[in-house]
Amino acid sequence: MATKELTAYPLYEGTFSVGLDKKFNRINRDDPPAKGALKISLNPFLIQSGDKNILFDVGIGDFGEDTSTDIIKENLDEIGLTEYDITDIFASHLHYDHIGGLAGRSSGYWELTFPDANVWVSKKGWEKVMAQEEYYDEEKTAFTHFLDAKANLQFLDEKDQPYPEVTVKKIGGHTEFSQVLLFDDDSHKYMMAGDVLATRGEVNRKFAAKYDFDADQSMKVRQELTEKAYEEGYTVMGYHDSHHPLFNLTDYDEQQGYKIESVV
Repeated sequence: MATKELTAYPLYEGTFSVGLDKKFNRINRDDPPAKGALKISLNPFLIQSGDKNILFDVGIGDFGEDTSTDIIKENLDEIGLTEYDITDIFASHLHYDHIGGLAGRSSGYWELTFPDANVWVSKKGWEKVMAQEEYYDEEKTAFTHFLDAKANLQFLDEKDQPYPEVTVKKIGGHTEFSQVLLFDDDSHKYMMAGDVLATRGEVNRKFAAKYDFDADQSMKVRQELTEKAYEEGYTVMGYHDSHHPLFNLTDYDEQQGYKIESVV
């Protein structure tokens, strides 16, 4: 096991061009996306706290171009951990680019990537996924049913505190049951809100996104979370940020907005 002193790491999985077909096509980090497509980077986050190794979201797994659960395992290996060291996984929401890394089938059949981990998901969000006739397509539907049967799922209420240092709250917006994940152990504070506050570039912008379940709610909550991060000293975890996914808001000016400083 790694040192018990808390540390947070982004586990960069790559950058992708994602069009209307929702396929994740790999591009270089500095390249523009295809015409009409979104540029999306993926950064699951590891937080080490005491005897816990916590993941906030787990990446895309096998569901992108040239991707697999091996990538997150390799990223953990660079920190000195294996998939068996992960104790807890929290999902900001249940889109496959955030939970796809929970299981893979490189062996030909589905296997849990983190067999010893508690997997914390929104209770109502998971119920909605399981009630659907199809989760994206046949392959991804099989994936969710495998997780329902085999993963150590732990269900979260709309506001929950499963550990003293971890608080989860429903914020909606991007999906009906999107959650903000908050970590606070009195020494370190982290905020991860999935696609509601996903990059540095969103901090000082007011926008309604067509890809949101409720764009107005996302816009409202994005502003509220930004204010909270600034006023309470949270380091923001930008899951889709291409270059600096960990950042702090260090100052505010009415004309220029928030000053953003990257965490190395």
